[in-house]
Amino acid sequence: MMEKRKQIRYTTQARARISAAFDGDVLLKDISVTGCGIESTVFMDIKLNERYKMEILPEEISKIGSFEIMAEVLWTRMSGYFFEAGFTIVESPKGKHFQRYVDYLSWR
Repeated sequence: MMEKRKQIRYTTQARARISAAFDGDVLLKDISVTGCGIESTVFMDIKLNERYKMEILPEEISKIGSFEIMAEVLWTRMSGYFFEAGFTIVESPKGKHFQRYVDYLSWR
């Protein structure tokens, strides 16, 4: 399936925390300046069109500190043992960690 996006999504090895929905870390599958996707082996009770604060924990090799984004759920999917969700980023974080991380992923 071919995805048509306005912005390129970069695959990551980062973790994400959505404390309002799950008490642990999930895999941040991809990210761009406009959106991101997560994957988990545990079902997360998140609701479509709701906004969630998400803490992003970049992979250690990036040398970039954690940062927060506000993201709205666009879709969710449960397939086999995996739960996936796609988000649009509605508020850019304060500070430069977010942009530095996206720049790092595009360089990598």
